[in-house]
Amino acid sequence: MTQLSFANKNKITEEMKAAAAYEGIEPQELLEKIKAGVAVIPKNINHDFSPRAVGQNLKTKVNANIGTSPDHICFEEELIKLKVAIEAGADAIMDLSTGGDLKAIRDEIIKNSPVMVGTVPLYKTAANMELDNRDILDFNSEDIFADIEDHCRAGVDFITVHCGITKETVKSFKDSDRIAGIVSRGGTMLAAWISQTNNENPLFEHYDRLLELVYEYDVTLSLGDGLRPGSVFDATDKPQIDELKILGELARRARKSEVQVMIEGPGHVPFNQIKENILLQKKLCDNAPFYVLGPLTTDIAPGYDHITAAIGGAAAASYGADFLCYVTPAEHLRLPTPQDVFDGVIATRIAAHSGDIAKGVKGALDKDIAMSKYRRALDWEGMYKTALEPKKAIDMRKDSEDYKKDVCTMCGKFCSLSLQDKI
Repeated sequence: MTQLSFANKNKITEEMKAAAAYEGIEPQELLEKIKAGVAVIPKNINHDFSPRAVGQNLKTKVNANIGTSPDHICFEEELIKLKVAIEAGADAIMDLSTGGDLKAIRDEIIKNSPVMVGTVPLYKTAANMELDNRDILDFNSEDIFADIEDHCRAGVDFITVHCGITKETVKSFKDSDRIAGIVSRGGTMLAAWISQTNNENPLFEHYDRLLELVYEYDVTLSLGDGLRPGSVFDATDKPQIDELKILGELARRARKSEVQVMIEGPGHVPFNQIKENILLQKKLCDNAPFYVLGPLTTDIAPGYDHITAAIGGAAAASYGADFLCYVTPAEHLRLPTPQDVFDGVIATRIAAHSGDIAKGVKGALDKDIAMSKYRRALDWEGMYKTALEPKKAIDMRKDSEDYKKDVCTMCGKFCSLSLQDKI
């Protein structure tokens, strides 16, 4: 039974109660959202933690990607990143490891994660080929489904599966004038596999088998955007929309099978196209939860892409995106460090909260009102306890001279808040 199965039977689960309490809403309200397919609770039956819901009019959630690469394999560092991401306030972790003992890394992350964990099983499939001294694309459908079942059994809460990469969408891509091409690793693997074998994507061709498999463990499907734009020039083009249409149909099939599903989205998108992208996804996918990477609003800020993505993420959340995947300052440059992870989560939480204020999520404005009152009263301790990340605020203030004064060194005796008392 999945959370959607229980919702269809009007049975409130313990998971619904916990997730609703975090949102400050009644469990029945969350049940109705799950039943309608506009919210999900990603929680594998084999992963014990306090779950959170993702979806319409709920707090925008933040995901942090961690994981090894073939060029940088440090098991301990990834566990540090996990700890740092949780301390920074991430609602979810994705293990995107592609180097080293992938099963050991994944299992340890699940064991130590107090939040939902996502993976891309295809990465393990490709890595297995390399371990056997074979080409990374030398896999078949049985290899893919074996790894998906392994991830489900291990306790993964949601999996990214690029079911929308099909013969049809690969042709659409080949006919396009994209600059960046395909930037999704999983999307590229499947597109190349389709081109080499002339076979259909097993995840699309045997989609019903996938649904049966994830249903058993109540794993939420995150339908991957393998053709997401990797350049603002490529945004909202025909390949992207062709894939999105397929994902919308697959989402409907998932719901009929009582499998929870959300949709992944772009990517690199000019600011003026973000609203269009969000509204289009919501229309084509019947308001399924939307999980977006960024989106990054410009391509020229390497080293600062956590800011680029936060700009786009705030806009996306305000228009209805439900789940933001963070981007770190290291994006496009190298594997992120623990500090990059921390900075990426904080920037994305700012974006998520800004979007929540704009779309009127319950309770979103309360902390801002409290902060404003503390500022007006020059109550520094109150400001610290209300801050999204107090330590940096405290350290910055203590770095300045005369920090024990009521006012700060920006204005000193010209402080407008202090002068107001004379009015």
